[in-house]
Order: sequence, then C-alpha cells, then structure tokens
Amino acid sequence: MDLSTHYLGLELKNPIIVGSSGLTGSVEKVIQAEHHGAGAVVLKSIFEEEVALAYAEFMKTAKSVAGETPYFDYDGRRSPIEYYDYVIREENLKKYVSLIEASKKAVSIPVMASINCFLGSVEWMSYARHLEAAGADALELNMFFPPTDFTKTRADKESIYFKVTEEVTKNLSIPTALKISHYFTDLGPMIQRLSRTGIGGLVLFNRYFSPDIDIDRLEVTNGFVFSTPSDLAMSLRWIAIMAEKVDCDLVASTGIHDGAAVIKQLLAGASAVQVASCLYKNGLAYLEEMLGGLERWMTENRFMGINSFKGKMSQAKSTDPSVYERVQFMKYYGGRKNVAV
Repeated sequence: MDLSTHYLGLELKNPIIVGSSGLTGSVEKVIQAEHHGAGAVVLKSIFEEEVALAYAEFMKTAKSVAGETPYFDYDGRRSPIEYYDYVIREENLKKYVSLIEASKKAVSIPVMASINCFLGSVEWMSYARHLEAAGADALELNMFFPPTDFTKTRADKESIYFKVTEEVTKNLSIPTALKISHYFTDLGPMIQRLSRTGIGGLVLFNRYFSPDIDIDRLEVTNGFVFSTPSDLAMSLRWIAIMAEKVDCDLVASTGIHDGAAVIKQLLAGASAVQVASCLYKNGLAYLEEMLGGLERWMTENRFMGINSFKGKMSQAKSTDPSVYERVQFMKYYGGRKNVAV
C-alpha cells in the first residue's frame, strides 16, 4: 500500500503532517513525531508577537527595578531601547535556527519552518533567509491580519498578503506555503489569486485565539484552544470547492481528529493534512492509529495509492456541484432526504 504524496515539491511518505505547535517545538518531539509515522513536521512558529511581548515584559521588569527606562550598552547605530529590541529578535532567531539545524540532523522526514506574521513587516524577509540557510525544507507563513482593524480598507489588508508573498518567493529558493484564515469577503477568488503568486501551497485554515468569558471572575479567557471534529466542515468545504481551481497544492488543517477525517480531506482534493489538536488530546502515538485507519480504508476500497482517489469527491468532479454550496439547506429544511455527489 503506497501512502506517499507530494506537497511543495517534496515527497512525503504519507499525507499526515504534524502542524506547527508545541508538539514540534523541540528536537525530541520532532523525533517522536517521525517515530510514530508523521510524513513531515512544521516546526513551532517563530512569532512576531512573542518578540514584541518579550521586549515589553523586559521593559516592565526593568522599570519596576530601576524606576526608570534602563540604559543599554548599545552599538551606537540605534537608540538604547531599539538596541535591546534588536537583541531580543536576534536571540529568538538564533534559537529557532538551532532548532531547524538539530531537527534536520535527527530525522529524515521533511522539516518545515514557520513564521507567524501579524503585521506584514518586510523585516521578516531577513528571518526567512536565515531559516532557509539553516536547512529548512520549506517555509510556512502563518498569516492572519485581524479584520478588526477599522483603519484599513479591505484592499489595504489584502494587499499585505501579496506584498509578503512577493518578497518571500522572490528571495527564497525553498518552497513556500501560506496558512491563511477564512476571513475574506471573496474567499474563493482570494484563494485562487494567492495560488497564482508563485507559492507552492495553501493551508486551509489556521486557528487563532478564540475568546471566552469567565462569568465568575469577569475575565476574558482562551476557552477554545483545541479544534473539535465539527470544525472539519469549514476546511473540507473549501478544499473541495477550490481543488482543481488553484495553481498550487492545497493542505487541510483544523478539525482533523481521526483517520476518517484524513480520508475525507484527501477525497475532497487535499495533497496532505495538518494535525495538532488530536495529538494534544491523544499523544503523538495516535498518528499510528490515524495512519492505520487510512491504510485499512484504502485496502477495503482497493486503492493502491493516494493519487488513485485524491480529489475524487471534489466539487469539480461532482455530478451536482451545488452539494458544497446551498443544497444542504434543501436537505434539512426543504424535505429532500438524500444528497449524493
């Protein structure tokens, strides 16, 4: 049974990728992921917010001790505060480069770096070059620019994606993927336009902070850390709709909690899937169970390889394309009993 697939021009022994998370934040965990069958890993992201937070926390501590803004031994080219901000960024980068280098030496599966872009600063392009030099097989840009910024127009926000993508693809030789959210007014056309920028893949979709409210303490909390199986619907729908309408690979993310969900995404047209929440809940060894479910299903249905059924249930190959759009309302509210692709 051949479980191999291709993503970003890389050959993966199977389509299950451990997504960027704490599960890929150390060499030891990357080794465990490979041991239990992962086809590839995306290392824990280097976050723009983390760098900013580290700087803010230092300044807060320094002020409480010194009673004033501390003075740093700097290089003369920057103000003292700018210099320390620079040092924090460099230290974060060095740690991440070390993680890439050590992981590449320890495993044989593809190791992808990840940058979590928040502001769209071109400064991150220099980071990307360092990650490439460290030996990363590919780069994933996890891009989410909050739709709550009312100072920018929709066009302004969308242009940032293309600016960052253009800079990265122009300056890197390793393949690049974009991990995006579904917060676009014209999601389908936007996905298609992004696929034509020269990137190798699109990951649909990223997860982000989802607030909850503690009604006893009257505090905002992060109450929805992990995805649930029901979250599969959003990415499944858009993978199926966009398969064969894009010029790059599509990878499914969010809500994939078992082998059946992996199969569904591949049938919809995904080249691979990313998993994290189910591994937090069940451990990295759960990868073996997911792969076992995929292989058993392929055996039962006499599919000898992923390509023999990939995209078989996409919208482009459906006899009733509306099944992925509004027809579900007919089924549940209009009395229609069955909807078949």
